[in-house]
Amino acid sequence: MPDLSPGVVRTPDARFDGLPEWPFVPQYLHVEVPGVAGPLRIHVVDEGPRDAPETVLMLHGEPSWSYLYRRMIPPLVAAGHRAVSFDFPGFGRSDKPTDVGAYSYAMHRAALLGVVEQLDVRNVTLVVQDWGGLMGLPAAALDVPDRVARLVVMNTFLPTGEESPTLAFRLWKLGVRLLGRRLPIGQLMALALPESQVEFVPAYQAPFPSARYKAGAAAWPLLVPTSPGGPVADVMTRARAALAEWRKPCLLIWSPSDPILGGAHRLFERLIPTAEPATTVRGGHFLQDASGTEIAGHVVAFIARTKTATQRS
Repeated sequence: MPDLSPGVVRTPDARFDGLPEWPFVPQYLHVEVPGVAGPLRIHVVDEGPRDAPETVLMLHGEPSWSYLYRRMIPPLVAAGHRAVSFDFPGFGRSDKPTDVGAYSYAMHRAALLGVVEQLDVRNVTLVVQDWGGLMGLPAAALDVPDRVARLVVMNTFLPTGEESPTLAFRLWKLGVRLLGRRLPIGQLMALALPESQVEFVPAYQAPFPSARYKAGAAAWPLLVPTSPGGPVADVMTRARAALAEWRKPCLLIWSPSDPILGGAHRLFERLIPTAEPATTVRGGHFLQDASGTEIAGHVVAFIARTKTATQRS
């Protein structure tokens, strides 16, 4: 198996040395994805007992990586759960194709399902936010429903292209289109994170030493459907239909101060029959960064109070 596929770069390990609040030893899987010659090395955080009865799988979005879940992982493990997160292609410590055109919904879907299958995670509490929701909710509803026991949905959406995007999102997408691989990720994170969290901005910059490493960050926002039709809009539509029949537990955790998705919890409260009224926390769009420990507490309590129901289902 080749160590690095053609047309792919890998962030030097030294970029991740000494990151605050990040004690986790990197682990890797190799996953075949469409649009890339050869497998990609995917970075995985896999903490806690491998035979734990419950696995919590956490999916990040744009332009973050597993570092976003650093404050959730220890409390989940302390509660006896297996805590898993991974970096999608183009992000974090995972391999990064350098061609913006290589990134597709199918690529990220293959990476997600490849990780799920190789780790063979079952009885999963799926935690999603931002693009993690666009990837994880369709996977849970359409691809691997037998592996998912419950959902935790945070500041995300399932856009079918029939909605009117917010002004904030339209400006964000226009900026990404214009800047491409010149996207100033550090500045963006500094603006998005609460002032108390800006010391962690360098950790979010770490995966991107230069513009050559930013193709994934430049591509992902442009895949969000803003008009009906197309492969991503079709997946979102089918996922909504499947989630309308969802009978397993669903917890919504939301930060209302998110300028793009602060009110999107209403969609999921209407859509998913089992969705509990949204629990609100502080933190803006990247709520895990400011409120990760609090969110982990909500997730632990959610698993405990729904364990009997999921065992029966």
